Amino acid sequence: MKIKALVISWVLFLPFMVLSQGSYQKPPKEVMDVLNAPVTPASSISPARDKIVLLEPLRYPPISELAQPMLRIAGLRINPNTNAQHRQPYSIKVTLKNVSDGKETPVALPAGAQIVSPAWSPDGKYIAAGNVTPAGVELWIIDTGTAKAAKVKDVMINTAFGGFSWEDANTLSANLVPKKRGPAPPYRDITPTEPNIQETSGRTGVIQTFQDLLKSPNDERLFEYFCSSQIALIEANGKVNEVGPVGLYDNMTVSPDGKYLLVSRIQRPFSYQFPFSRFPKVIEIWDLEGRVVSRVANIPLQDNLPAQGVPTGPRQVNWIPTEPATLIWAEALDGGDPNTKAAHRDKLMKHAAPFSGSPAEMLKVEKRFQGRAFSEKQGTMFFYDFDRDTRRRRMFMTDYRDPANITMLSDLNVNDRYNDPGQPVTKTRNDGTTVVRQNGDEIFWIGTGASPQGDRPFFRKMNLKTKEVTEIWRSGTEEYESFAGMIDDRGFQFFTRKESLTEPSNLFIRQVCPPGETCTALAYRQITEFKDPSPELRGITKRLVTYKRADGVDLSFTLYLPPGYKEGTRLPTLVWAYPLEFTDGATAGQVSGSTNRFTQIGGTSHLFFVLMGYAVLDNATMPVVGDPLTVNDTFVKQIVDSAQAAVDKGVELGVVDPDRVGVGGHSYGAFMTANLMAHSRIFRAGLARSGAYNRTLTPFGFQSERRTFWEAPEVYAKLSPFFHANKIKDPILFIHGDADNNTGTFPMQSERMYAAIAGNGGTARLVMLPLESHGYVARESTEHTLYEMINWFDKYVKNAKPRETK
Repeated sequence: MKIKALVISWVLFLPFMVLSQGSYQKPPKEVMDVLNAPVTPASSISPARDKIVLLEPLRYPPISELAQPMLRIAGLRINPNTNAQHRQPYSIKVTLKNVSDGKETPVALPAGAQIVSPAWSPDGKYIAAGNVTPAGVELWIIDTGTAKAAKVKDVMINTAFGGFSWEDANTLSANLVPKKRGPAPPYRDITPTEPNIQETSGRTGVIQTFQDLLKSPNDERLFEYFCSSQIALIEANGKVNEVGPVGLYDNMTVSPDGKYLLVSRIQRPFSYQFPFSRFPKVIEIWDLEGRVVSRVANIPLQDNLPAQGVPTGPRQVNWIPTEPATLIWAEALDGGDPNTKAAHRDKLMKHAAPFSGSPAEMLKVEKRFQGRAFSEKQGTMFFYDFDRDTRRRRMFMTDYRDPANITMLSDLNVNDRYNDPGQPVTKTRNDGTTVVRQNGDEIFWIGTGASPQGDRPFFRKMNLKTKEVTEIWRSGTEEYESFAGMIDDRGFQFFTRKESLTEPSNLFIRQVCPPGETCTALAYRQITEFKDPSPELRGITKRLVTYKRADGVDLSFTLYLPPGYKEGTRLPTLVWAYPLEFTDGATAGQVSGSTNRFTQIGGTSHLFFVLMGYAVLDNATMPVVGDPLTVNDTFVKQIVDSAQAAVDKGVELGVVDPDRVGVGGHSYGAFMTANLMAHSRIFRAGLARSGAYNRTLTPFGFQSERRTFWEAPEVYAKLSPFFHANKIKDPILFIHGDADNNTGTFPMQSERMYAAIAGNGGTARLVMLPLESHGYVARESTEHTLYEMINWFDKYVKNAKPRETK
């Protein structure tokens, strides 16, 4: 009798916990029409500046492609059928377009071609591209003069762990699938032959929540099998020269003079806690016959890195592009630990051919070295350092040949968009190296041009001797136009991409008048003719709205209103946001983005709500301001105050119905959403996609949080919506890819959060998307996600009954 009573009780409980399962669903017709609109090709300008390649992507692959076999090993996702990355985005059509006369010539490719990783040769005469076939990834060379493509015979590219790139105007380096490697280890229905064992003793270090790691000895064998490759140098005519033995090569580049190879090779022991990037490796210099000339570094397993630290020994090893064969790299002087006090954190080293002597120190770097770039003349090197504690990034300039004099060009908070000087314009030389483009004593800079009125991209030049910066051109205030490439070496004729509220992005040629010259007719010519794929979206209006939080921090959102909106009508509203950390209120309040951009909606975009009659407060800023170490102590209060301020502003504008507002976000935005639902009653419903909700499962830090769970357990608990699931009184929809590989956002996070709310009597829905990762790409998944989002908000926001007042 007790058993029967238990069964009856369980059956009675089922309706509250189990939802009926069905097929993939489609969103309303208004949404489907936009999803099915023609695809605008991607475009890339030739280094020779005479042609443009147009690439038509497959926007939404079928779910059957995601269902291809997938090995999740060492931080990688591999399709064992093709020895390629699992789910590589690809193009289905390639067209060459002349800049001079606009003539378009389709490239003849095999039927059903799936083109991946297209790359111009440095002189623009060729495009190398992979073609994914059921048997593997072929290598094709497109002659841009004739638009004819030829397959390189008897080779398959290993894009699972490598690929191909141009080393000079006629030569590619490539990772080839070894021809004589035997059958693959089994990866299906495997009967274990041994336990999976790990052991540790006494070593400390941050262990992040990496995914897709090795889990067994068989995984190790699979990693070695599918990621080993044969290095080859391949000429444009199809001649293949194999170099060195088969190995686990994670990097290979040819010296500028073409005489040496810099090779990085992974070796055992592997790790079950870290991805391949932390595995032991040997960095060597080879000659073109594959013989070892010099060993640069023998790097051990990186299993004890401090929080936000770097490894000891050489890192960021590469060739100086303006020298025949000289290496440069950085080495930590503080043990790689940012908590260690040090006058200088890094040093830059160099080592020149024939590599017989010892490496020489070039200079010391006060803060953590972050990167470098070389100008094409005069030995000019730009380099950057970063202070973790102040969040400031500095840019320096020196002559690397004699770095006695170092000039600081900028010293800014990394979030200071208004004063960002931009980045130098680069060029690829015929030897395959990339350098900062230089004309006499001048180099060129491009940037987003952020301002209180929105982004206005700029193009500038700087005199290397005087450091004087002159603005050549800047986008207007009625459109959004950005620099796309140089045409003349002086910088007065260049390509741009221009778009506006009513016109899609297209390539243009723009000319400006040089100072001191008289110009009667300046060139301004449209190159591409991409049409509006979704005219129905032109009825959407948008504008930038600024306001203040209760503590005085400036905030903003972009207000989207549906077609045919009547002024003064209060609408159901979605607030969509992603919180960011700042060290001060001034940078936190800076505006980002531009309302002059052409409105395009695709994928699982939240902007589809506008077509369904909602107002959308897009990118509603949720700054979390404070000391970088303790900023999260007030995370919850700051996002609640920011959310309240956004809704209040929308109500003040006469647009938002305060009783019909929902909130949503993706990833860290989903984490924010769940926290807002747990700690406020501002919103009628929530939409949380691919989030993490229990921070004790990311115990070594998350986002910018660098304290561990054991150092700040109360902060981890306070910020974890899972700990406050009983406080969530309004409906919340969770969506998650069941193959999410993003660090920290394991699918279990959504499953456990849903269960916590369900067990506490809350209202929630959990949608797990088969085969999808952190973002959702399959057509079926895209359509179903939009269906779920709109249905949930229609039920609990648009058609919500007024709240009962006590």
